[in-house]
Amino acid sequence: MGDLILYKHVIVKTPGKSYVNGLTTSDLGTPDYEKVLQQHASYVEALKKCGVSVTHLPASEEFPDSTFVEDTAVLTQEFAVITNPGDVSRNSEIKEIESVLKGFYANFHYINAPGTLDGGDVLQVDDQFFIGISNRTNEEGARQLKEILKSEGYKGTIVPLKEFFHLKTGIAYLGNDLIVAAGEFLDHPNFAQYKKITVSAEDEYSANCILVNDYVIIPKGYEETTRRLNEVGFKTIELDMSEFQKQDGGLSCLSLRF
Repeated sequence: MGDLILYKHVIVKTPGKSYVNGLTTSDLGTPDYEKVLQQHASYVEALKKCGVSVTHLPASEEFPDSTFVEDTAVLTQEFAVITNPGDVSRNSEIKEIESVLKGFYANFHYINAPGTLDGGDVLQVDDQFFIGISNRTNEEGARQLKEILKSEGYKGTIVPLKEFFHLKTGIAYLGNDLIVAAGEFLDHPNFAQYKKITVSAEDEYSANCILVNDYVIIPKGYEETTRRLNEVGFKTIELDMSEFQKQDGGLSCLSLRF
C-alpha cells in the first residue's frame, strides 16, 4: 500500500498501579488496573503479530502517565528528537526514553524549555510532519521541532488545534496519501490534498489507529471505521482500549515505533 516506512522496533512500557490516578480530561470513570494490564498485554501481542521486535520497559510508579511513551520522543529512520512534555508531572519521563534510544540512535535533537512538545501532537506523512499546537505543545516547542526537521531535510507544518487533545487524537496516516480523519480535520485546509477515510463524531475515538507494517490496529467497537479500512484493502486488528480511553490515551500513545 504505497511507499511505507517499515517498522522494525517498538518501545512499550507497562502501566504502573499509579496509572489509575493519572491525568485525564475524560469523564469515563477510573480505570480498572487488572483490565489495564490485560489490554496492554493484548496491545503488545498485536505489535508482535505485526513483525516488530518489542523493547518492553517496566512500570514506573512515580510517573502515572509513563505508559504513554509516544509523548517522549519523535523518531525517524535517521534521528531521534527527545521532547519536553507539556505537563510538568511527565517531564522526567524523557530520561529513561533517551537512555533506551541510545541503544538504537546516534543522532539526537532536543526540545528545550520554554518550548514544550508531546509526541502525540506530531504526525509524519512521508517527508512532512504536521505539528499540533495543543494544551501540551506550545508554539515555541512546535517552532523548535520545525527547525530540527528542516535541518534534517524534512518539512514541518504547524497546525493549531481547536478541539482535539492531541493532533493524533483525530488523525492517522496510512500511507499512499490516505488519512483517517475526524472532527476538525475533516475539512481542514492542511489536509485537503489527501484521500480520506472519514470518521463520524460518535466514532471519533477510532481515528487514532496505527498502521504497523501489514496491519492497521484499531480500537474495538467501531464497525464502520473497521469496515471502511477493510474495504480499501487493509488487514485490521481490533483491540479493546476502554481503560486507556479513560485517561485520554489511544493506540498511538502506547508505543514508539521506528
